Amino acid sequence: MDLESRVATLQSELDSATPSSLSKRSQDPTSWLPSKPSRYTLESHQFEISCIAFHPLYSTIASGDQGSAIKIWDWELGELERTIKGHTKAITGIDFGGPKGHILLASCSSDLTIKLWDPADAYKNIRTLSGHDHTVSAVRFMPSGNLLVSASRDTTLRMWDVTTGYCVKTIRGHLEWVRDVCPSPDGSSILSTGDDRTLRLWNVSGSVAENKLTLFGHENFIECCVFAPPSSYQYLATLAGLQKPPLLTSTSEFMATGSRDKTIKLWDTRGSCFKTLIGHDNWVRSLVFHPGGKYLISVADDKALRCWDLSQDGKCVKELSSVHDHFISCLAWAPSIVKDKDKPPANGEAGGGAPDVQIRCVIATGSVDMALKIFAR
Repeated sequence: MDLESRVATLQSELDSATPSSLSKRSQDPTSWLPSKPSRYTLESHQFEISCIAFHPLYSTIASGDQGSAIKIWDWELGELERTIKGHTKAITGIDFGGPKGHILLASCSSDLTIKLWDPADAYKNIRTLSGHDHTVSAVRFMPSGNLLVSASRDTTLRMWDVTTGYCVKTIRGHLEWVRDVCPSPDGSSILSTGDDRTLRLWNVSGSVAENKLTLFGHENFIECCVFAPPSSYQYLATLAGLQKPPLLTSTSEFMATGSRDKTIKLWDTRGSCFKTLIGHDNWVRSLVFHPGGKYLISVADDKALRCWDLSQDGKCVKELSSVHDHFISCLAWAPSIVKDKDKPPANGEAGGGAPDVQIRCVIATGSVDMALKIFAR
């Protein structure tokens, strides 16, 4: 964003801001965006931080580094709780999830393994999953909690049964290193991407994974991919030129990718890239949609965090420059708290009312500078 346009943006914000609108905006979680300085800068890693993940319920965040250490922190207090060792090479991906009522931590590594750790038992390593033939680059729990999906430099994706530790599906199609994988919120689809510069959408609800879409457009390796939440459909449908947004019950309508070509691309399931977001000056490393649906947040090797407004044609409305002293490798938003999901229906109501979703205004970034930063309202 050049100086003139930045000044113009600030001026228009000032012109439209009144004391009441400003205080309302600061209280509304759907329009909260991170600001400097961070609430905490957490330091203890001896190597570059490569991945981070929030616990879905508690004020816990895990971070993995290029050594072989995983650290568990309390992001509300800004304190280190423990360091977990078990892997023998770099930690490349990390995620919380698992069967209902028994949250686990999964980690993957250049040592070719995935490990499951039990937070309820002092993060004891309860299972090690082996099968990939090269670095395992990303690991994610499927929404059901009983399955895990992993991406690897061996060009495959694998799905694992968390309870038995067995690989239940091997998904082939990518031609090179698969760097990232993302499950859809309903668990019927997964998104994968990597060095072959493709974004692939897979239907994994059957016994065999079906490659539904293969999308091309980036000019360099793709580092990250993410499904857009239904809360963003109203904005993305307009950007994509649709007459009306898709049904909110459909969970894999729009996707976003970040690449070493310094761009972010927005895609729809008709197979088209309908928007390219340009602004970062180096590899785009991680993306997250604002739970409120209006913004997309990105971090890159230019040390900046950018906020893109999907209601304003994807315009970059906020940039935090020099967030870290080195490349920013990862970004995460604390999961929203879902209340009353299984609430019994009141008299005269149809089955269980809509869940009450409480957005947590907390973002974390991890960097090659070995620091983990927490931004919170």
